[in-house]
Amino acid sequence: MSAAQVETLVAAYASPPRAYHNFEHVQAVLRHYDAIAASPGWRQPREVYLAVCYHDAVYLAGRSDNEARSAELARAEVARHGLQAEVDLERVAQLILMTARHGKLERPSVDAEAALFLDADMAIVGSDAADFARYDAAVAEEYKAVVPAFIYRFKRKHFLRELLASPRIFLSDYGHARWDAAARDNLRRALNAA
Repeated sequence: MSAAQVETLVAAYASPPRAYHNFEHVQAVLRHYDAIAASPGWRQPREVYLAVCYHDAVYLAGRSDNEARSAELARAEVARHGLQAEVDLERVAQLILMTARHGKLERPSVDAEAALFLDADMAIVGSDAADFARYDAAVAEEYKAVVPAFIYRFKRKHFLRELLASPRIFLSDYGHARWDAAARDNLRRALNAA
């Protein structure tokens, strides 16, 4: 990625200001991307890298079109920087669009690489208790101005319960082995505190 492309990307993640879906989140997912690259590896590393970079580039809490708009931004920026010949743009967009269905996708419905990408994005759920608590509070902060607190709490509890009830929170064997147990502990703790 060129310096100009990174600058545009960082600016996108800063507008509007966000408590969680910001460039720090991208950097965290990129650390998981690097770990997965080391083992088990990526078949389409450029596409996954770009999907990580752009997956929340357009984000307004409560909007249902964030992922579609992020995918469009990725397409436009890759084309603007002349990288479309090197990258399968439709795959980048497909991966980004899948993030809208976290917690609703099951293993057979996604390929192995998409499962790894989605798990890297969701890894925060399986982080240590303090990081999970910061994430949970930051997401609540993003929604504070968008929906009344009681509605947010109701919907958040519903999402956390559904996630906890899933046979597998993480779609890949890699993600399941690394983050599932901690994720279940975090979800139980969050639900008990709510």
